[in-house]
Amino acid sequence: MACTAIVGINWGDEGKGRMVDLLTESFDVVVRYQGGGNAGHTVINRYGQFMLHMLPSGVFRKGVVNVIGNGVALDPEHLIKEIRELQNKGVSITPENLMISERASLLLPWHRQLDALEEARLKDQKFGSTKKGIAPFYSDKYQKKTVLAGELFYPEILKQHLESLREWKNLVLTGVYGAEPVSEKEIDDWLAQYCAPLKLFIRDTRSYLLEAHRQHKRILFEGQLGALRDLDYGIYPYTTSSNVLASFAPIGSGMPGVEIERVIGVVKAYSSCVGEGPFVCELFGAEADRLREIGGEFDGHKPHRVGPIDLVATRYGVQVQGATEIALTKLDVLSKLEEIPVCVRYKLNGREMDSMPFPSILGQCEPVIEKMPGWERDISGIRNWWDLPEEAKAYVKRIEEAVGSVIKWISVGPERHSIISRG
Repeated sequence: MACTAIVGINWGDEGKGRMVDLLTESFDVVVRYQGGGNAGHTVINRYGQFMLHMLPSGVFRKGVVNVIGNGVALDPEHLIKEIRELQNKGVSITPENLMISERASLLLPWHRQLDALEEARLKDQKFGSTKKGIAPFYSDKYQKKTVLAGELFYPEILKQHLESLREWKNLVLTGVYGAEPVSEKEIDDWLAQYCAPLKLFIRDTRSYLLEAHRQHKRILFEGQLGALRDLDYGIYPYTTSSNVLASFAPIGSGMPGVEIERVIGVVKAYSSCVGEGPFVCELFGAEADRLREIGGEFDGHKPHRVGPIDLVATRYGVQVQGATEIALTKLDVLSKLEEIPVCVRYKLNGREMDSMPFPSILGQCEPVIEKMPGWERDISGIRNWWDLPEEAKAYVKRIEEAVGSVIKWISVGPERHSIISRG
């Protein structure tokens, strides 16, 4: 169990934060290795309900060290607000249990601004960005035009670097989008308000993690979003701007030579999709409304797109993530359905397929749906596999057989211990 990754298998929002929160009692270190404030992990525990965007989900466990790795889009403003929110709820966050890689790049104030401006320019052709600045950030990172967190300790070098970047970005803001330029004072205020407090947490996390690994400490790598949103293997261009796969965890954490021994893939018992892009199994009308209402699939008042479990997409996600085992979440949501639809294959131009097609033609595919009998009884209090209704066990086994990976955990409620463990 020395190195384990927990990752999403589908479009994100599978319930990874809940599983990380549950399993961190067995780990010494939890590492975030990619992504930024564009997706959240929901955690419910004795402190309350939290949506974590930047912090690793191990922050609620006493004695667990949480690391934000070099692959993360480090948003100082968002992170400081999140830290303070948790501290106000009684959660201890100190340099002893939170570390930030000195090699993590900072998401700068103009990244969010550029993200919103570009989505507005695209209009009906937008990619469904969360407008958190992620795409502009990673674009700048690969152009070598970001600032490393460690530069905060070298103010003169930092000042020169930021002035050069600010001059360049203002050319884009004013010349391309007709927006107002970013002033030097705005940057200075941002540094003082959000970056200065983070210096307490910034250190050489690579050395720390390598030493922890040498000492056989148990390390958990926490992924953000799901395989279908991966930049290289997802439903491009409706993806995030980073690699969300477990295979990227050693690189994004600062341990490129370390092997991930276990990959726990998280799959929701039905499908949900937040954002734009092809969603072959999508339900509409009253059927979608009912599933959405039972599952609480809303972001505020904005409804999520929902559908039956997609075995084609899930099998593909298991393959690209290299999942060695599965955690199935929200099985209890299906308890009110008389029949449970399952997307077993895709159909394109009259031909059925059971493998993931090229992203450009995904939007032309239709789902092939089969129905399985429901169990129509409350399972939220069940904690043993053998106590599940036969119909529920048949549904779980059908998923296992289709995706080629064993389901070891089944969540039957939102609480931390509303879980069935199959050993």
